[in-house]
Amino acid sequence: MNIACIVCAGVLLLAGSAAAQDGDKAIQKTTISLGTATPGGGFPLYGDAFAEVMNDADSTLSILPRNTKGSTENIPLLEAGQLDIALVAGEPAYEAFAGIGRPRTSLKILTAMYSSPGMFVVRADSPYKSIRDLVGKPVAFGARGSGLPILSRYMLDGLGLKQDEDFQSIYLDRAGDGPAMVLDGRVAALWGAGIGWPGFAALAGSAGGARFIAPDAGEIARIKAKHTFLKPLTVPAGSYPNQSGQIDTLGSWSFILARADLDDGVAYRLARTLHGVESAFCRKLAQACETTAANTVAAAPSLELIHPGVLSYFREIGVAK
Repeated sequence: MNIACIVCAGVLLLAGSAAAQDGDKAIQKTTISLGTATPGGGFPLYGDAFAEVMNDADSTLSILPRNTKGSTENIPLLEAGQLDIALVAGEPAYEAFAGIGRPRTSLKILTAMYSSPGMFVVRADSPYKSIRDLVGKPVAFGARGSGLPILSRYMLDGLGLKQDEDFQSIYLDRAGDGPAMVLDGRVAALWGAGIGWPGFAALAGSAGGARFIAPDAGEIARIKAKHTFLKPLTVPAGSYPNQSGQIDTLGSWSFILARADLDDGVAYRLARTLHGVESAFCRKLAQACETTAANTVAAAPSLELIHPGVLSYFREIGVAK
């Protein structure tokens, strides 16, 4: 009888162990590495919020943000399989998809992040009122490796200006260093893009305040005529402290790109989770209000550039054919 009990107990222990192992398998998480950019910029802000919202929404996901040098590093890291997904500004993405200065990339779009209207910011007491006023002056054009200097280069080229010849161009090691350089006079202006961009928010909310400088209507037309991929964009009034009127400018859409071989099922899950919590993401971060399935379809240069797993989800919900 005692031997029978011992055998039964052993069987129960083995069954319990197997069930625990099955349970571990059931809750095994899918880990996704997410490349952002240097601390203090808009990409880490967005990436951290994205990871938090996604991880909260799906307990089987573990999205891990990682600081990088920005867009121009994220693209080769994705291509080398060292990142699963990464934030990439519109201009580097455009050049990679078109094969400008490099072979065409096979990376795919996971989602459009937000539009990036480009402009300069100066101190409120600055004498500079236009882009031409900044010619010859020290200007911080963003972090090395980020997409911001590429956007400014295209916009200035549309006006017949060369970024590294007509300005005293400064490129930052950390995006967050820019506002202090404007405030203490080391640079005349800081270039940036987007609504809710931390550098703009820091300067606009500073004690002395700030002003924005964007191309005027004639300059917008000239830039658009030369670089047709740039889109007219508007920064609504009140987007930043003491910004009383809307600001019309040009820019592009930033994307979350995925490595080309990211599993279709994983991409589908990411899309389904993300677009199921659009409202929660919007509440967490103002610029994330533009992260929608419809905006992704509209912003993508072509549907073929959207990851097949994501596109399958979009067709399922009726936002793509």
